[in-house]
Amino acid sequence: MNYKTIARQIFQITGPAANIKTITHCMTRLRLGLETTPPDAEQRLKSIEGVLGVNQNEDELQIILGPGRVDNVTDEFSKLVHKDSAPTSPAAAAKSKAQIGDGKELHAQIRAQNATPVKLFFKRIASIFVPLIPAFIACGLISGLLNVVSKADPSVSATAWFQLLAVAGNVIFWGMNLFIGFNAAKEFGGTPILGGILGGLITHPGLAGITLNNTQLVPGRGGVISVLLIAALGSLVEKRLRRLIPEMFSLFLTPLFTFLLAGAIAILFLQPFGGFLSDLIGQVVTTAINTGGAITGFVLGGLWLPLVMLGLHQAFTPIHVDLLARYGVTILLPILAMAGAGQVGASFAVYFKTKNKHLKQTVASALPVGIMGIGEPLIYGVTFPLGRPFIGACIGGAFGGAVQAAFGIGSATLGISGLPLAAGTDHISLYLLGLITAYAAGFAATWLLGFDDPSED
Repeated sequence: MNYKTIARQIFQITGPAANIKTITHCMTRLRLGLETTPPDAEQRLKSIEGVLGVNQNEDELQIILGPGRVDNVTDEFSKLVHKDSAPTSPAAAAKSKAQIGDGKELHAQIRAQNATPVKLFFKRIASIFVPLIPAFIACGLISGLLNVVSKADPSVSATAWFQLLAVAGNVIFWGMNLFIGFNAAKEFGGTPILGGILGGLITHPGLAGITLNNTQLVPGRGGVISVLLIAALGSLVEKRLRRLIPEMFSLFLTPLFTFLLAGAIAILFLQPFGGFLSDLIGQVVTTAINTGGAITGFVLGGLWLPLVMLGLHQAFTPIHVDLLARYGVTILLPILAMAGAGQVGASFAVYFKTKNKHLKQTVASALPVGIMGIGEPLIYGVTFPLGRPFIGACIGGAFGGAVQAAFGIGSATLGISGLPLAAGTDHISLYLLGLITAYAAGFAATWLLGFDDPSED
């Protein structure tokens, strides 16, 4: 049976991509959330060879395909939707001139320009971790605040409430590999729960009592890197098996063989390899910052905004998570957060120097959220369109990053930046010193560099 043909015929009836809000499936049904359902959709869908029935459940259109077949058709259907919703070409997107304002149009243009295969791959990897960010924020802030309290009064660490909160702050790391495996399998086109149990397999504490080939297994070895590799392999194996195993047996045999095959390869090869990569990344990052100190922080803080503009910042997300899992803090995040602080300082300089009322209003409306760590309105609406203030922001980020690296400030959380990040760091006062340094340096650099003040028109 040609799954591509079935998917294409379904898409011709339910598409285009803009009409399809959600794509999910269960054991037997492709479930679509549509903006508008064509009046003759049910009749036309039933006429497709391979479609066993159609059911409209409130806003959800359910296309009954049967076990095994539904997985393959959903995979092909998702590819068609993704292809149809691809962004316009970079050349077309770049024709429009950058202007001051809310920055939404410029942001969309740059995103289109960054839609290269490598950058889209980084974005896919980062999207695996995005659903985990609220958990990192909650647990990280608890851990950060407990660290401050214990330094102020070490005796409280022996109390029951402190120990209970310490457990709460560690919960995300206790179940992280399962969550990442689940999300990774979903992103790679596999069954999410199979990715979750593969992540659980390499994390299970029972591995500590097993020795293979004179090597004792280590639960959780390789951390995030191993889970990503294993979930990707499991998704690939599952897709191949669904095409090889007859549909009537797919419901039972595909999950079993996927777990056994991918699990065996994971334990024997991918987990040791992931452990090697994780160790290498951790050593490189910590050695670069510890030995390079302020110089390394200066370079990283100064380059972060251009990396964001190029779409390469997505590659750092798994590195942050891996550092958190290995050391309990990421020493990268406070350094990179200084780029946003430099942006705030540069924008203050623009506000005080410009005579353009619209520009003043734009800066004033974007500064509060910029201070809170949300930098897009300032980047795309103020500094980047003006040119030289963007360079001033980079200089501010460089000086702030140098301070953070010099003192080795670590963050126990992810997903927040700017002033709120202070509560999640292990040295609040020193983090704030770096933040103020970035503000001041960004302001001074932009004031000295100047900019072409736009006319009121």
